[in-house]
Amino acid sequence: MKLPEIQEYLADFQTKPIPKLVPRMLKVPTTPKIISIIGPRRAGKSYYLYQVMKELLSQGVKKEQLVYLNFEDTRLTGITFNEIREILKLHWQFYPSSISQKLYLFMDEPQNIARWEAAARSLHDEGYKMFISGSSSKLLSKEIATSLRGRTLSYLLLPFSFQEFVQSKSPLLLTAPLGSQQKSMLLSLLEEHLAFGGYPEVFQTSDIETKLKIINEYFNLIIYRDLIERYNIRNTKLLKWLIKSILATFSKELSIHKIYSTALTQGFKISKNTLYSYFSLLEDSFFVFSLPKFSSSIRKGDNALSKSYLCDLGFAKLIETSADKGRKLENTVFLELKRRQGPLTELCYWKNYPQQEEVDFVVKEGSVQQLIQVCANLDDPDTKKREVRALLKASEELCCNSLLVITECLEAEEAIGNKHIIYVPLWKWLLGSKL
Repeated sequence: MKLPEIQEYLADFQTKPIPKLVPRMLKVPTTPKIISIIGPRRAGKSYYLYQVMKELLSQGVKKEQLVYLNFEDTRLTGITFNEIREILKLHWQFYPSSISQKLYLFMDEPQNIARWEAAARSLHDEGYKMFISGSSSKLLSKEIATSLRGRTLSYLLLPFSFQEFVQSKSPLLLTAPLGSQQKSMLLSLLEEHLAFGGYPEVFQTSDIETKLKIINEYFNLIIYRDLIERYNIRNTKLLKWLIKSILATFSKELSIHKIYSTALTQGFKISKNTLYSYFSLLEDSFFVFSLPKFSSSIRKGDNALSKSYLCDLGFAKLIETSADKGRKLENTVFLELKRRQGPLTELCYWKNYPQQEEVDFVVKEGSVQQLIQVCANLDDPDTKKREVRALLKASEELCCNSLLVITECLEAEEAIGNKHIIYVPLWKWLLGSKL
């Protein structure tokens, strides 16, 4: 352990002010359990830890009671799990009054430390209040399952939602009465959010070329640090080709079998298992999410195709050739459903393969609670007929009468037989409409 550098690190944290931040909407409970904040890189997990720190300070906790260990800081490079306790001893030497007070320990990206979970378990059992953030769902879940079982609650933090985006850019729009001018401003912000996503550094930059450069840097960070370096991937060409396929088909069903067949025609010498493994790693890094098809049979559900969604729409800019607004709306709705997802809530989609009828989202909590269709424009009668027909068929099959259609701008209600369908604009639903 590099003692002078560790001492400098601890002193810097105590003497420097907590960075300015835009409060996030994610709420975590007051609990003795370890709180784990997981999500994509650069989504704001470290700043969320700062937000928790500010809340503690506002409640009368002294800063000397806070210890923040960012294991991506070069001064903490090479730390072992046993030395985490030594760092706490150094902290007590600097701030003796904290010895008799409750200590709050924040560990950022601890998966960089071998057997970090052993230290976390030991310190938690001794009474320390702990907060953890990480960019790997699989690493954290595996370690929690073995060493931290029953000791932690995990929460997903994604890039900024539209509501957080508006709060950061024009907060008065969330409180003032909505006249025509205010609504136009909201719609303009929504267009920006759909185009470039919710990464804070991206939307705080006005220059489009700079936005694209930042998005590309984030992409490379995920690919090289989270995947190629962490998992020692050698076939980087195949990995990038797989990602390009995902970017081209987001919000659609993704067939690894079809990608495999196409890869063979492109000259790749691979196994199908390799592609499945790479896709799993992309899920692990939160670059992509899978949405399973609804099935009453577990076996059938496992064999069905899943739909894929990006963690942030900004990445679609990397290969965007045409503006498919419907797919962007659907991806945005998926991410918002993930943010609102409760501990017992399941998300899936419904599809009638013989007729190729589909409902974008099925919200389950035991039984099916709501069916959601996403369609940018329903002006075409045939489009509306197709979307509504699928919604009604799913309603009958799944015994659900809460039917919602999220559109670009239509707001209406419609009765069809004994069914009642609500149409709500995307911006209104994203801002918390209870419809």
